[in-house]
Amino acid sequence: MLSKQAFSFVLIITLVFSCQKVPLTGRQQFTPLPESQILSLSFQNYNDVLKSSKLSNDQKNVQMIRNVGKKLSTSVENYFREQNQSDRIDGFNWEFNLIEDDNTANAWCMPGGKVAFYTGILPICQDEQGVATVMSHEIAHAIAKHGNERMAQQLAVQLGGTALSVALSEQPETTQQLAFAAFGLGAQYGVLLPYSRQHETEADELGIYFMSMAGYDTNAAIDFWQRMAKQGGERPPEFLSTHPDPKNRVRHIQQVIPKAQKYKGEY
Repeated sequence: MLSKQAFSFVLIITLVFSCQKVPLTGRQQFTPLPESQILSLSFQNYNDVLKSSKLSNDQKNVQMIRNVGKKLSTSVENYFREQNQSDRIDGFNWEFNLIEDDNTANAWCMPGGKVAFYTGILPICQDEQGVATVMSHEIAHAIAKHGNERMAQQLAVQLGGTALSVALSEQPETTQQLAFAAFGLGAQYGVLLPYSRQHETEADELGIYFMSMAGYDTNAAIDFWQRMAKQGGERPPEFLSTHPDPKNRVRHIQQVIPKAQKYKGEY
């Protein structure tokens, strides 16, 4: 059994190594869960989603999703490599799929680069630039490790701070539900846990940087979010369930675009 001094030392070391800054935004964050466990859970959940979903046979759109994903992920990897921060994406195994569901205007990226688009969001995207806007935003959630932060919060609230490995062993179904919610899959898989406004704003900002790095027109993001804000009337699509004010969102993106220009097509 650890002495009080030894326990305090271990706790301090854990806190130090669990605190880091989000790239480009500089926000201090606390990500206490082992990333290897987060990625393992993410990859398992992603495979479960694919098995229970109908993948699109529209080769044109499937290829567009994968081409945009490849372009963005390559730029992201090149950027972090040049910044000597490749550890930020250690263990990532990129995958991009299009799910056939015209009633769902949604997309998400699980930790480790596991991306899914639903066909219902493509009419709002309209073209490759719109897809890049959504893709970069979702990739940003994974790069910023929002899933780790949210999963830790949910373990604390729902399971009294139980370690992830223990939760998976003793309460696997509950833990899987929490993971689906924490990783941004929303109500389709049992629990609606919208990203916080802070996480959404951060993903918007990082997404603009990533779009610029990959050579996309960042102004297309303004057009996309304005189109998205018009969807659904009083009941917005799940992709907007986090409730950031559309005008504030667009205003923030407009402020980020000039700063992102220095990365234009560089990666």
